[in-house]
Amino acid sequence: MRVGFIGLGNMGAPMAANLVKAGHRVAGFDVTGQMPAGVTPADSAAAAARGADVVITMLPNGAILRAVAAEVIPAMRRGAVFCDCSTVDVDSARAVADQAEAAGLSALDAPVSGGVGGAAAGTLTFMVGGPDAAFARVLPLFDIMGQKAVHCGGAGAGQAAKICNNMILGATMIVTCEAFALADKLGLDRARMFDVVSTSSGYSWSMNAYCPAPGVGPQSPADNGYRPGFAAELMLKDLRLSQQAAESVDADTPLGALAAELYRRFVEEEDGRGRDFSAMLPRFEGRGRG
Repeated sequence: MRVGFIGLGNMGAPMAANLVKAGHRVAGFDVTGQMPAGVTPADSAAAAARGADVVITMLPNGAILRAVAAEVIPAMRRGAVFCDCSTVDVDSARAVADQAEAAGLSALDAPVSGGVGGAAAGTLTFMVGGPDAAFARVLPLFDIMGQKAVHCGGAGAGQAAKICNNMILGATMIVTCEAFALADKLGLDRARMFDVVSTSSGYSWSMNAYCPAPGVGPQSPADNGYRPGFAAELMLKDLRLSQQAAESVDADTPLGALAAELYRRFVEEEDGRGRDFSAMLPRFEGRGRG
């Protein structure tokens, strides 16, 4: 396929590189000018999109997505697919889908899970909203960039799935870190706690696959000084999106709201910015109940 790729940062660059390795022709644009090997540089987002069968975007937020879509959609050929892999608010995803449909295009919102490591390894999970035919058309690209793509429903459904998933992730990581800090003060060995919890009713992805305690369980950012696999400020962004969505549909999410507030403090008032979201563990280690 001819692919336009807009947003070649930490996630977009390896995703685009994997498409090139698989034999697709990729034209790319990023405001920083960085360009993975094999990607043909374009001098604008519109130029990257012109003539493409599929245009993929990986952008920081909904406002930037809307601005890029306004530039790119008029340049795309009718029948092409606009596929946004950013994590943004549901309203922005649906607004861009409406704009694309009005221009004779198809649109998918396809946020990802798996982080920078998953982008490099081609093991991302895509949560996808949009028409069946557009999903089927882009599925071969999802299969190159990831290990799984789930069609969640109509426009905005992919973003809804990502927001709900990461609200669970944020809350479970906090309580996992709390539990390790409590275990320390109770004199419980961390490795033995892991052996119990990871095989009993407290198991979770935060514990079993991404353990926040260094030297315990599989390798994770905790074993690398909490250098981010998934930065705390990105978790804060996703938790804020969850609360924005909850407010828009009058959903009661008290634990999600508390998780958002705890990550806000961690990022904005403490030392969480630039650290992995699992660095909540050293935060709790140094705190008392008050």
